[in-house]
Amino acid sequence: MGLLGDAVVQAVIPLAALVGIGFALVQWVLVSRIKVSNENGYSESLIENEEEGVDDFDAVVKCSDIQNAISVGATSFLFTEYKYLSIFMGVFGVIIFIFLGSVKGFSTQSEPCTYNPGNMCKPALANAFFSTVAFLLGALTSTLSGFLGMKIATYANARTTLEARKGVGKAFIAAFRSGAVMGFLLAANGLLVLYMSINVFKMYYGDDWEGLYESITGYGLGGSSMALFGRVGGGIYTKAADVGADLVGKVEKNIPEDDPRNPAVIADNVGDNVGDIAGMGSDLFGSYAESSCAALFVASISSFGVTHDYAAMSYPLIISSMGIVICLITTLFATDFSEIRHVNEIEPSLKRQLLISTVLMTAGIAAVSFFTLPSEFTLFNFGTEKAVKNWHLFFCVSIGLWAGLVIGYTTEYYTSNAYSPVQDVADSCRTGAATNVIFGLALGYKSVIIPIFAIAMSIYVSFSFAAMYGIAMAALGMLSTIATGLAIDAYGPISDNAGGIAEMAGMSHKIRERTDALDAAGNTTAAIGKGFAIGSAALVSLALFGAFVSRAGIKTVDVLTPKVFIGLIVGAMLPYWFSAMTMKSVGSAALKMVEEVRRQFNTIPGLMEGTAKPDYANCVKISTDASLKEMIPPGALVMLTPLIAGTLFGVETLAGVLAGSLVSGVQVAISASNTGGAWDNAKKYIEAGASEHAKSLGPKGSDAHKAAVIGDTIGDPLKDTSGPSLNILIKLMAVESLVFAPFFAAHGGLLFKIF
Repeated sequence: MGLLGDAVVQAVIPLAALVGIGFALVQWVLVSRIKVSNENGYSESLIENEEEGVDDFDAVVKCSDIQNAISVGATSFLFTEYKYLSIFMGVFGVIIFIFLGSVKGFSTQSEPCTYNPGNMCKPALANAFFSTVAFLLGALTSTLSGFLGMKIATYANARTTLEARKGVGKAFIAAFRSGAVMGFLLAANGLLVLYMSINVFKMYYGDDWEGLYESITGYGLGGSSMALFGRVGGGIYTKAADVGADLVGKVEKNIPEDDPRNPAVIADNVGDNVGDIAGMGSDLFGSYAESSCAALFVASISSFGVTHDYAAMSYPLIISSMGIVICLITTLFATDFSEIRHVNEIEPSLKRQLLISTVLMTAGIAAVSFFTLPSEFTLFNFGTEKAVKNWHLFFCVSIGLWAGLVIGYTTEYYTSNAYSPVQDVADSCRTGAATNVIFGLALGYKSVIIPIFAIAMSIYVSFSFAAMYGIAMAALGMLSTIATGLAIDAYGPISDNAGGIAEMAGMSHKIRERTDALDAAGNTTAAIGKGFAIGSAALVSLALFGAFVSRAGIKTVDVLTPKVFIGLIVGAMLPYWFSAMTMKSVGSAALKMVEEVRRQFNTIPGLMEGTAKPDYANCVKISTDASLKEMIPPGALVMLTPLIAGTLFGVETLAGVLAGSLVSGVQVAISASNTGGAWDNAKKYIEAGASEHAKSLGPKGSDAHKAAVIGDTIGDPLKDTSGPSLNILIKLMAVESLVFAPFFAAHGGLLFKIF
């Protein structure tokens, strides 16, 4: 037994979650003190104490109006999307219940446990019911995470713009605090709902921990299935608007980004919130839920579950609780302990957040491992028992945590315009768009190398120490600082929106320079967030794969057998099929957007001169309709593949599919995400003109800049739609396979039985 008693553990987990929610509310109150308007009209308090008096009272009015338009557009889209997804939730919940209930013919009789046949466990029908409930809870929590994030971001964007009038430091704090609200709410809600679900389910399951934690895996499935549709739908929405706005506005009409004359500009800003905020929130929540579920399931069939050691069993949840406390301390370093005075301090401050949280969390992991775990215990290892010491688990969680930092910093090196890779891509624009595309693709492929070695080392060390449980804990280690990771990630779209609002409100060039600096740092941190999401997805998927192999009763996965190899090669193809679908969806939607923007410029008199207003609503409608229609085929591909493979070809072929999709999906996701991020920042490098080299390529509107815009436009669907969605593909197929493993083991492989 560990040093912490069960009662202490029962209190610590919900307390940490409530502290996280409380801290998020405090940050929200601090942001809300920045007044945009009041009941009697628009507040004039912001006009005072400005650094420069060029922006008049009308600018504040415009900021409020634009913020309102973005918020209404984003809320409307998410409500429509969630209406469709609620139907999916209901249908898929029924499928889970029918498939799992039919394993033993909907029997209500207790049966021998799978891993301890001497003990009696609850009936399969109970597993079907509770897995369905857990799926619905995960889906609702994921939806709530995305929606709250979007509401906070749209609340904060204009406030960040207005704070930029007082200096870049004030604007940075407004954007970062708003991101922290989302990060802490998501981390705390995810932990609290999972903890409460386990305790409620335990009232029925009692001592049957094997059945309890098997049914809890539905929580991860619900979280990731919502994340998939949120990521794909939001990604198509934002990139259709972005590509349409850039191709006509910047390339053809030579007007600035976010110019209010551009009809697609509101849709573009709405897209940042529904794609990069709501989508990313659901995505990282899904990773957190799945890694927790994988660790809990593997632990339940090990000595923790057999001896009913509640404190040790709750080790993954206590690691997450410690993460919330560590992230709270880390956030204060950015908002309270130091102040940003210059533009070039923004990116280092954000990078410090990653380093501080990692160092502090390492100490936190040591404390949790020592106090929670017995000094020695056994873990289930594919039919055998593996003796493990508590310090082994410390290394498993820590290597995942530090691998995340390595992936984050590598991503930053390849996507920030402060370093040579992106500057080389910018330099290649001198000879046109073709060389820009060639250099960008090469950069993306090269950027895969270090993250893959970091993931490989994590897998080797964690598996050597603690088998599949070690890998699940390494994944959770990478996600233990999720609150800080999400705060940094959400900061990017909030800053991007702030810059757009400054441009549309007609604020001074100096204000726009400050918001551009915030946005450029945000682009890099968004890429870091995607790197974390992809790296953790690889580890989560492998842990879930191990849990699936154990649950399906497969002794070994032999790639030389035809059943496995056909699965392997088909699985490796799936990320390419999925990417093709999502990229073509963005292309089709962007085509409609380009035609609409051109139509408005050609048919609305005075639009180019700024004397007439564009029809923003029509562009918002095009993005909404296209994304809702186009998200269904890629989503169906991911959700149906495990069901078809497992039912028709059996568990061995499905194991091959999961392994193949994991191996190829990680590579494609990292290269796509980093290529797009590099192209985006190469464009911003030229636009900013901060160095002699950058000035020689500019200014805006030069041939090199137009080539950079084309590269950025190609990269948009790669970095914001296909790349981030692929990490959900690999982990969602793995968790779905685990949830349906009892059915596949009992009734799968129909084709091989017939022929």
